[in-house]
Amino acid sequence: MAKRDYYEVLGVSRDASDDDIKHAYRELSKKWHPDVNKAPDAEQKFKEINEAYEVLSDPQKRAQYDQYGQAGMNGAGAGAGGFGNAGGFGGFGNAGGAGGFGGFDDIFSQFFGGGATTQNATAPRQGQDLQYRMDLSFKDAIFGTDTEIQYDRTATCQTCHGSGAAPGTSPVTCHKCHGSGYIEIQRQTPIGIMRTREVCDVCHGTGKEIKDKCPTCNGSGHVQEKHTLKVKVPAGVDDGQQMRLDGQGDAGENGGPYGDLYVVFRVQPSKEFERDGFEIYVTVPITFAQAALGDEINVDTVHGPVTLKVPAGTQSGTNFRLRGKGVPKLQGSGNGDEHVRVQVITPKNMNPKQREALEAFSAAGGDKIKPQEKNLFEKMRDKLRGEE
Repeated sequence: MAKRDYYEVLGVSRDASDDDIKHAYRELSKKWHPDVNKAPDAEQKFKEINEAYEVLSDPQKRAQYDQYGQAGMNGAGAGAGGFGNAGGFGGFGNAGGAGGFGGFDDIFSQFFGGGATTQNATAPRQGQDLQYRMDLSFKDAIFGTDTEIQYDRTATCQTCHGSGAAPGTSPVTCHKCHGSGYIEIQRQTPIGIMRTREVCDVCHGTGKEIKDKCPTCNGSGHVQEKHTLKVKVPAGVDDGQQMRLDGQGDAGENGGPYGDLYVVFRVQPSKEFERDGFEIYVTVPITFAQAALGDEINVDTVHGPVTLKVPAGTQSGTNFRLRGKGVPKLQGSGNGDEHVRVQVITPKNMNPKQREALEAFSAAGGDKIKPQEKNLFEKMRDKLRGEE
């Protein structure tokens, strides 16, 4: 199988700086380290990342790769000096060859976890982050609320305080890996001895053996618990937003800190109001007389009812802004606004006086109209709808 382009592996351009390459390598190695990532292809990707960095972080090797590609890595185009001396790779098959990589033992020691990128098995590691979905009413999302939640998480065992050992005892250094968490495996191949580094099968990468396991956690150092937490929801949160609560996730390893909890909000819609960020929108019906003559009407806002002056001659669909009557702003001071859209409602049923007055209004304006009476079907339909 042809190898992927090293620049593509690290996700950088061909003119990337040394700092860009180093930063990309650090991020990818943390993401794909087999101790952290349990995906089936994590180890293979981790090796590929290390191999790409081994070449691109060395100016001479990078120049060779830029000129000859993978062929330059295999010795082709090495007439100008190769990687080391005039002999290309130097001691190609020996463990201590002069120049170049220094032999296959060193190559595989680096590619398979033998370099400085190997994580210390006994180093403290932060616990996993968790996510909690919280349902909020429309009002609680706007004004905030204090609530209590409960969820499952991994906690440090209080019997052994995370050591995994029974009270009065302590873990001991693993006899097989001597505390490193890894063991080196040598295999004889047609091209020589290959050396790989694997997680210790005795301590499973912890570097410690527990002779007498804690009766509460059975040696894991962790227990599952129902964790109860008081949460203060800030005013102004919106649907889909999330809030991070430090140290409320799963317990860490080797005395490392707890992970974080991400609370994701799911806000119920309102039957009356529409929300867009910190702005509130509402539609208010008014009569033809109110629109034509003007009026003062009561309008509901999320903060309570207010009075709105409707000027004479207002058209249906006109928008009014009520400043500061919207949603409290999370970042900064003050509130958003409420936008009121007035909708002129045409009466479906008028009493004789209303009809007479409207006909007189039409005549005074010089309009020539032919009023239409409802037929029997329309009257029956309106009666069934409760409109008469």
